[in-house]
Amino acid sequence: MRKILIKQIPIGPFQVLTYLVACPQTRHSVIIDPAGDEDKLLTLIQTEGLRVKYILNTHGHADHVLGNPKLKDVLKIPVCMHEAENSFFSHPEVREKSSRELGLPPPDPADITLKDGDILEAGTLKIRVIHTPGHTPGSVCYYVDGNLFSGDTLFVGTAGRTDLIGGSLDTLIESLEKKLIVLPKETRVWPGHDYGESPTSTIGREMAENPYITDFILS
Repeated sequence: MRKILIKQIPIGPFQVLTYLVACPQTRHSVIIDPAGDEDKLLTLIQTEGLRVKYILNTHGHADHVLGNPKLKDVLKIPVCMHEAENSFFSHPEVREKSSRELGLPPPDPADITLKDGDILEAGTLKIRVIHTPGHTPGSVCYYVDGNLFSGDTLFVGTAGRTDLIGGSLDTLIESLEKKLIVLPKETRVWPGHDYGESPTSTIGREMAENPYITDFILS
């Protein structure tokens, strides 16, 4: 596994883990789930000499998209989200309920809609979109060079909540079973929140210790 640049930055009142992921040769990069503190992120981008190509959202919950508008405007880059998520959050009743649930406004429409299996390029990086519904209908993970950016689908030792609008425990378990635990066991997991004993894990460790996998899938 080659080494790529990954910056994990806890941001905002929900302590969302925002990521900068960059090609070490070209410094082309993406930002995953910008959760606010835009000036802090812009300073880090400048300090690291990065050329950000895309804003990638793992899902549309407000705490993960707060930084989208300003970063899109300043960096002149598109916001990307799965097509199912973009459609789901376009419904007025969904937007109203999600706003009440989280106390924050839902996302604006994406500039680029994604499908399962799509590949995004940033320098030499090839970032694969893995559709993992359950937390929300259009939740995705991003897989690049043995690293899985799992949003609120998979945490260290647990998984995303399914009691918010659009959530489904059965669908989430199916996503874990069919999309994530089939990845190489050494795959490093970078979650959307630091809810576990450490801020990262591996698929192998989660298969051994995470009750959403051990109890629901492997038992």
